[in-house]
Amino acid sequence: MKKLHVTVAVIGLVLASAGAYWYQHRSPATALAAGEGAPRKGAAAAAPAGGGNGPTGGPVAVEVAQARSATLSEEAQAVGTLRSRQGVVLRPEVAGRIAALGFKDGERVRRGQLLVQLDATLVAAQVRQAEAQLSIARANDKRNRELLAENFVSQASVDQTAANLQVAEAQLALARAQLARTRILAPFDGTVGLRLVNVGDYVNAGADLVNVEDLRTIHVDFRLPERYLPQLQQGQAAAVTLDALPGRRFQARIEALDPQIDADGRSVLARASIANAEGVLRPGMFARVDIELSTRQGVVVVPEEALLPQGGKQYVIKAVQGRTTQGQAARVAQRVEVTTGARRKGQVEIVSGVAADETVVTAGHQRLQRDGAPLRIVQLGAEAHRPPASGGEPAPASGNAGGAEGGAGADASTPRVSLAPAPVAAR
Repeated sequence: MKKLHVTVAVIGLVLASAGAYWYQHRSPATALAAGEGAPRKGAAAAAPAGGGNGPTGGPVAVEVAQARSATLSEEAQAVGTLRSRQGVVLRPEVAGRIAALGFKDGERVRRGQLLVQLDATLVAAQVRQAEAQLSIARANDKRNRELLAENFVSQASVDQTAANLQVAEAQLALARAQLARTRILAPFDGTVGLRLVNVGDYVNAGADLVNVEDLRTIHVDFRLPERYLPQLQQGQAAAVTLDALPGRRFQARIEALDPQIDADGRSVLARASIANAEGVLRPGMFARVDIELSTRQGVVVVPEEALLPQGGKQYVIKAVQGRTTQGQAARVAQRVEVTTGARRKGQVEIVSGVAADETVVTAGHQRLQRDGAPLRIVQLGAEAHRPPASGGEPAPASGNAGGAEGGAGADASTPRVSLAPAPVAAR
């Protein structure tokens, strides 16, 4: 029984294989007789009526745009930080107790204005002592000179008193200098920050008191790769945008370039200045800098959608004047290889392959299988605004097999056109 079962299974597999082979390799006539290849209802009528979407059924519906001549600017982008034109942190040169503050937080100050006064009681006393010693030295010097004129004293005595006078003058100058160090003045016109000390605090020499910033002009420091160095120069214009002030764009000019290239990042440090009459710019802000390096005129550009990358190369399909297989004048497809350049905001530079005012296909490439395929071009919005035909029914689409838009009279001057999709044949 086991052998019988094996024999029956083998015979069944052989018969199934033979049936599958026959089913796959049967003739079309046999299939038609079985009723399996019959066209669906209405398909035969739809195929010729909608024959406008393929190389064999009529013009192919595509969207096109016109290559144009434009001015292309080469720009470099960088990020930087805003800095004040002048900014210092005031620190005392001598230790002492703060006796008075001559400013309020965040207010504008003038150059030479007293900002911080340290306790100067001891130093002021030293100044008065030095002034008294200087007065005595002057009197002694004057008396000895009068006595020398009458030969009552020697020349050595006069020289001694003159030296004592010079020492007294130096001691007074030293005392006055120490007194001046107890007064901290504004070094320039600017705006003070928030004070870090209060009246009565004892501060050591070099302790931070308050910062002063000159905000009339703001500097922005940024770095660019060293390859841009030949194109950078003093006085060059730049545009600055800030995340803190969206929608605003500030004009700046490069003031200086660092003569040394950063060996770690291979970049050059540049500094540009921005007028800050409104006072909205503050040191420490994050900035984005755009610099126009060069400008080229007469550059041919097309929309990026027109490019067809294939095998490491770039192609476009041009809509050129030609003839259909029936000999009728029409717009036909022509595939050409192009060399691309810079890209700017959805546009790409065409170095070679396409000239200005030529028309290129931007959509519908997948339906163009060969060069010379007739094209059907419909202007964007033309069908949506077409007046209704008689009887109140909307006018038929302008594109058909051999329609006027695909003929020699198609308008090639439209900068940007789009096509309505053609009727789709039943599949």
